[in-house]
Amino acid sequence: MTPPERVAQALAALGLPAEVRTFEQSTATAGEAAAAVGCAPGQIVKTLFFLADGRPTMVLMAGDRQVDTAALAEILGVSRKRLKMGTAEEVREYTGYEVGGVAPVGWPRPADVVIDDSLRRFETVWAAAGAPNAVFAAPLAALAAAIGGQWAAIAKERA
Repeated sequence: MTPPERVAQALAALGLPAEVRTFEQSTATAGEAAAAVGCAPGQIVKTLFFLADGRPTMVLMAGDRQVDTAALAEILGVSRKRLKMGTAEEVREYTGYEVGGVAPVGWPRPADVVIDDSLRRFETVWAAAGAPNAVFAAPLAALAAAIGGQWAAIAKERA
């Protein structure tokens, strides 16, 4: 089963009516994905992997924002020094996806989830679907309810 097929299966299992779309061009960055689907970059969900004192944590962030790591560390109850972004190898190990295609569903291992408040601006969001050229759209409320997690203000505007 390909990673996008695994995402489609996970979406169905969660009861999310979302269709995985693949493209010839890359959708690995928020800008590329937004151009491919015709939406604002903020409507793209970046799924980022962190280790918080060794604890796997997924952060869902709007594509036009970046993580305020001090705020994230505080929410997670760890010192800033104990919070690190996962390496490409760690991302692959924990999520089963390559960087640029990390989906917010279908992870083979459990992780804490933090969803940034900046996504609340959008009723529908687009997210990576397991490959750097695959995405899906979903109602934000349904996606957040399906994956669980904690809402928090952990974003800062991109410089």
